[in-house]
Amino acid sequence: MIGRLASLLRRDLGLLLLGGRRGGTVLPLLFFVAVAMLFPFAVGPDPVLLARTGGGVIWVAALLAAILPLDRLVEPDLELGFFDQWALRGIAEEWIVVVRVLAHWLSFGPPLMLASLLAAALLGLDGQALLTVELGLLAGTPGLAALGVIVAALTAGLRGGAALAGLLVIPLAVPLLIFGAGSLATGGESGLALTGAVSLVLLAIAPFAAGAAIRAARG
Repeated sequence: MIGRLASLLRRDLGLLLLGGRRGGTVLPLLFFVAVAMLFPFAVGPDPVLLARTGGGVIWVAALLAAILPLDRLVEPDLELGFFDQWALRGIAEEWIVVVRVLAHWLSFGPPLMLASLLAAALLGLDGQALLTVELGLLAGTPGLAALGVIVAALTAGLRGGAALAGLLVIPLAVPLLIFGAGSLATGGESGLALTGAVSLVLLAIAPFAAGAAIRAARG
């Protein structure tokens, strides 16, 4: 079982990182950096204002970047019958979801944390604020990955499922955005703890919620 799951992780990670014509992990990364570059032009060059709002901008950009690959998380494998093949091999949907969440997070979480160094420089964040943002992303992006897989599974097989998935993720991710961005204003510890707690809840329910949705779509 472990060998099969490891092979599945390598396969999923390769698809998400490369992505063929859809840009893989490069497109969300470029989108994230573009938002950070354009925001100072929108609000003006005031360094105090940029420093005060920069953390929230990074979080919103991270959410939007995480939404971009949603249409590749479940729908293609469902259409090609891969979930049926994995079921015949004795791999439950819950285990597939666990692997898919991990692959999704690895494809955008660590790259966005690295890109945040550049974004922090563009937005004028100091070292302490940058550290809080990085810790918040470390705690919150796994929850974004889990939420993305859940919504992708729920909308798989529906007409316009990709657009619907994006619309569903945004309001459901509001608690992560509030606590993650709010950690910059509350001193860090309480906001980071709440961000981690929400992320853990999403990670706990993702295998069961997304697994059930995939079984319903297969049927």
